[in-house]
Amino acid sequence: MTVSRIALVQDGTEVARQRYADVLERFLRCQEELSSTRGLSFSIQVFTDYLTKVSPEWASTAGKGTAVNWPVGIGGKGNEGVTGLVKQTPNTIGYVELVYAVQNKLPVCAVRNRSGRFVEASLDSITAAAASAASNMPADFRVSITDAAAADAYPIASFTWLLVPTRIKDAEKGRAMKDFLAWMLVDGQKLAPALQYAPLPEAVIGLERQALDRITVGAT
Repeated sequence: MTVSRIALVQDGTEVARQRYADVLERFLRCQEELSSTRGLSFSIQVFTDYLTKVSPEWASTAGKGTAVNWPVGIGGKGNEGVTGLVKQTPNTIGYVELVYAVQNKLPVCAVRNRSGRFVEASLDSITAAAASAASNMPADFRVSITDAAAADAYPIASFTWLLVPTRIKDAEKGRAMKDFLAWMLVDGQKLAPALQYAPLPEAVIGLERQALDRITVGAT
């Protein structure tokens, strides 16, 4: 995804909406490719963050991070590798991103959340986990939503972040970027479920809009 590509979009037309949609789909597809090639590091971070919160024993031994010393088991290369091992090995439990489980028709476990309910991973249960963070959201949005307090929240979930400068000196590129981000928070949310990404809850979208308003464009 390049800024020059985004800058071609003209607001308010069907062509513009389609081009925005194409950019968003490419971005989310890149996320899938990245999650596969980086060796599950982010997924491991999320999974072990959850385990550290719910198990003092795990917290004091393996801990959390992008790479930990697993007490048992075998590793797979990326989400695709783990998916393949789970499908080929009887009585196997693994952890992959939701999109891989859905696309490969893997059976999924219901996990007990903080409220004591057993909840399966779904777009709705992940959005519920995200909504629970809105009331205490830090200004930079760096927050963990594992083991969320909401009764209907899936406990092993995470946001996906964009790193955007608060000041963009190039006015044309800055306006294009802000327009695209604004579109992502409205029309773009409608496209996420088809790609197995959970839409942001309204409370978080409101905070994102405030952050977007704080981005300055141009030399001043």
